[in-house]
Amino acid sequence: MKSKIASNLVSNMTAGTVRQCSTLFFARLLGWSCLSLLIGCGVKSSPVPPQTVFPAPISDLRASADPAGISLRWSRPMHYVSGHAMRDLGGFVLLRGDGDRPFRPFVALPVTDQERFSPERDFSYLDGETQVGRSYRYTVVSRTTDGYTSAPSNEVRFTREWPPRNQQPRSLALPSSTPATPVLP
Repeated sequence: MKSKIASNLVSNMTAGTVRQCSTLFFARLLGWSCLSLLIGCGVKSSPVPPQTVFPAPISDLRASADPAGISLRWSRPMHYVSGHAMRDLGGFVLLRGDGDRPFRPFVALPVTDQERFSPERDFSYLDGETQVGRSYRYTVVSRTTDGYTSAPSNEVRFTREWPPRNQQPRSLALPSSTPATPVLP
């Protein structure tokens, strides 16, 4: 009977020891996992709030007359709202309002020069879907390759008019010829 009690005691101690060892093992594993996540998360700087990665709005949108419609021109946004340099410009969305009606997007222009040594600095678009005698308003929104969009640019208003007639026709008279004078040595 003594040996039976001793063997039960040994088996109970072994099961308890195994439980302690496995609990200790899992506790240490959990501790190392948490420590490795804190140390090696890969973040090299402090987090950036999302509102600072929006492109700065364009401020130099201009409109001018063109025989085929209304020509729009603007400069490339170079910075985010935070002031950091922007290198991931994805494109533009042009918005047009007919008269005093609300703005509506009418064309999306992609930008594909992110990897070029010298990216384009000025952009233009010819709106050929306008009517003579009507007034239009324009604004442009830039967006990054990640989908962040800027605030709308400055608003321009332009009324398309007929090109002015030429009041004075050009003279088609040929220039008078003068006799060539020979050069003597």
